[in-house]
Amino acid sequence: MAAYKKNILLVIRWFVGLLFIFSGLVKANDPLGLSYKMQEFFEVWNMYFFNDYTLSFSLIMNVFEVLAGVAVIIGWHMRLFSWLLLLLIIFFSFLTGYALFSGKIKTCGCFGDCLPLTPAQSFTKDLILLLLILVLFVNRKKILSSVKPVVAVCLLIFCIAVISELQAYVMKHLPVVDCLPYKKGNNLVQQMQPPPNAVPDSIVMVFRYKKNGEVKEYTAETLPADLDSTYEFINRVDKVIRKGNATPPIADFALFTLGGTDTTKDILQSGSKYVMLFAKDFSTFDAWMNDDFKKYMQQLQRQQIHFYIITADKQGAEKVTGGLPADFLLCDGTVIKTAARVNPTYFVMHGADVIDKFSYADLPERLHDDDSKQ
Repeated sequence: MAAYKKNILLVIRWFVGLLFIFSGLVKANDPLGLSYKMQEFFEVWNMYFFNDYTLSFSLIMNVFEVLAGVAVIIGWHMRLFSWLLLLLIIFFSFLTGYALFSGKIKTCGCFGDCLPLTPAQSFTKDLILLLLILVLFVNRKKILSSVKPVVAVCLLIFCIAVISELQAYVMKHLPVVDCLPYKKGNNLVQQMQPPPNAVPDSIVMVFRYKKNGEVKEYTAETLPADLDSTYEFINRVDKVIRKGNATPPIADFALFTLGGTDTTKDILQSGSKYVMLFAKDFSTFDAWMNDDFKKYMQQLQRQQIHFYIITADKQGAEKVTGGLPADFLLCDGTVIKTAARVNPTYFVMHGADVIDKFSYADLPERLHDDDSKQ
């Protein structure tokens, strides 16, 4: 019987540990994505003062998830890590439960954009994990380390170093695995369409009237039979009674000239090759405005390839527009943050097809490739 319980604990440790390692690795591939998800929660709670710290929270959390997963598998300091895991899963359960029952958060970001889960799936997953971690917590004194202390410490330090290096890399060179709808190989026009067999939202018109100081809502079918001048009409709204799944992967992509003209359709349906540089703002202008950039511009001009700079910073664009051989276009800042995790990011396009996508830090490599093809 004792051996049976020991084996059950071992299976639970491996399951919980591997799940935390997987979760941490997936999010470490795109730490900015997790930080944006944290900002979404903070904005719903009107806690905007935390927005400047979400990236730091994201980087630390991703390292900790992998660290905790490895510690649980090898059974290292389980009295400490069982407490930490229990507190963490209670916190995660609160977040996923809030997203599910409030309806204010569409996805929880548990596994990043690579494995999107609905709030219901995320909450169920966390409840299962909570039960398993409770089992580990109750039996924490019975779990002994399977490796020597010096080996455990070296392994955990190695994990910290690897995850930290991975996050530093993707912050400069884009995610290793791009799971966003703007990834290389996608057609942006297709991504702007609802999924196949999508079900639209079920909407009903609601009329709001005030009578005897009380405001009531009615549908067209439930309007009172005695509706007369004693009912004061307030407004009419469209109310979603059943949420559908007809939201396209790309919902708000639009490009405007500095003068306000919408050029989205003209550009995506041009059928020609062009390059877009997504720069959310010009805070990194000095880093990418260098000799490599100028050389790339010369190559594009020789090949008669149009170049656009897409930004949400209109004032910054107006300051530098005169010195750059590019057309400046405006785009929503949230869209740019989604499309381009690094500021700035190049998109090589053919019509609506994303032919290539790379960080400004990888431009020298593309220059080398272009030269070798000439």
